[in-house]
Amino acid sequence: MAVPKDKTSHARSASRRAQWLRRIGKRNNIVLCPHCGEPMLAYHVCPSCGYYNGREVIKVEESEEE
Repeated sequence: MAVPKDKTSHARSASRRAQWLRRIGKRNNIVLCPHCGEPMLAYHVCPSCGYYNGREVIKVEESEEE
């Protein structure tokens, strides 16, 4: 079994972790809802209209804005 010869320093492991997190943050997961046109997260139920994959999944109550 392979064993590291020296201890991995905190700085080295933290920089490796930071590169991984930086790659994840660059994904563009915001798309426009095909039903109402509002921005939403991809592969999630639209929070403004409640539709997912062409059908209504949740009922969204209309709020009165004055």
